Amino acid sequence: MGWSASRFYPGSIRGRITLLTVLIAALLLVPMALIMTTFIEQTFVDSAWSDTRQEVTAVAALIRAGQLPSVIVPVVPGVDMVQVVGADRHVIAASPAAQRKIALSTIHPAPDEPIQDAQTCGDPEPGCMRLTALRVEAMPESPVVYAGRRAPSTQSTGFVTAAVALQTGALIALVGWVSWRVSGQTLRPVDTIRRQLAQITFQDLSGRVPQPSGDDEVAKLARTANRTLDRLEQAVRVRRQFVTDASHELRTPLAGLRLQLEEARLHPGDVDLDHLLDHLLGDTSRLQQIITDLLYLAGVDAEVAAVRERVDVAAMVRAEVRLRTVRDRLPTELALREGVVVLAVDHQLRRALANLLDNAQRHAEHTVRVEVCREGDSALLAVSDDGAGIAGPDRERIFERFTRLDAARSRDRGGTGLGLAITSDVVHAHGGSVEVGRSAAGGARFELRLPLAEAS
Repeated sequence: MGWSASRFYPGSIRGRITLLTVLIAALLLVPMALIMTTFIEQTFVDSAWSDTRQEVTAVAALIRAGQLPSVIVPVVPGVDMVQVVGADRHVIAASPAAQRKIALSTIHPAPDEPIQDAQTCGDPEPGCMRLTALRVEAMPESPVVYAGRRAPSTQSTGFVTAAVALQTGALIALVGWVSWRVSGQTLRPVDTIRRQLAQITFQDLSGRVPQPSGDDEVAKLARTANRTLDRLEQAVRVRRQFVTDASHELRTPLAGLRLQLEEARLHPGDVDLDHLLDHLLGDTSRLQQIITDLLYLAGVDAEVAAVRERVDVAAMVRAEVRLRTVRDRLPTELALREGVVVLAVDHQLRRALANLLDNAQRHAEHTVRVEVCREGDSALLAVSDDGAGIAGPDRERIFERFTRLDAARSRDRGGTGLGLAITSDVVHAHGGSVEVGRSAAGGARFELRLPLAEAS
């Protein structure tokens, strides 16, 4: 089985952050530790050998002056082990601490390199020492002066290396522990959000994730998740209501069709074929219109996102009114400002306008009025009638799917209850808004606002 680095790579973000922090700490601290170890060792060594060099130089001066005593008294504090060793390796003179028959070291400097520094731990009696050996003269029979000082364990190179390594390891471990704790504390709200989201289902979308205080990334994530859940809950609520309403609206004409067909089958002799066919065609047309509007509603958002073009709103209104001249029961007054251009899907905007005109024609008493103008950075398209108007509480509900108002307003002849819902969806998909109020003539006034297109 092949080796895979991913087996050793932490699966959690917390683990990855901790691993990355430890690696960065190691990359920074290990080189620093090596430099520190070298510096400390060199400082200890330089200090010790500076003292031993001073001592051997002083003793060599006594030898050259012929004043070497049998018992050497060291002149440099701390350097207590001093010997003068002859060419035959016997000890000529020594300090009290170095009164021994053998030399402190086997080092024998050559004439071309008369002084040497060394560290030795080979002899257990004096222990570890830092010493200097000085050849007094260049002659072969020249004696050698040794001066040394014991090296405490805390000043040995091995101890310094171990101490710095232990400290570096402890610092890296501390960085890893702090990173683990801090990242865990930071990511704890994320884990809470995850658990809460896992408990939310389509059967119950009312749950929300806890929102931490502040404005950091986790708080923004929680707020975004809750806003998304709000939209999802609203969409599911609308979809469920839509399915309920659609099934009801489709069931009614289907039930009528079935009832008429069953009666015709039971009493074929009493059937007025022309009358039956008229009713069947009417109900079939209503079914067809409902299905067409439902399919149109389903495709509004996708089509708007796909393609838009520059649409002159005044020209579009004139063209639509011209096509309706024959079938509209009331005249339509126009108050259009030229040059009002928006970016839109042309046939969708025409459909929204046609729905408003159909609504106005059904409810107007004498006339319908269409206005187009600029309003700030928006295009305003208003359709008014002089009918009974819409009560304040109903002005939001009027744009819901399959909404029917009371008989004082409704003279619906063949409407599906989806026209104003289609208009609302089209306008909102184009980044606009639609509102309804009271017209100057006392009827309803629908106002569509769309963002103006940039000048080409």
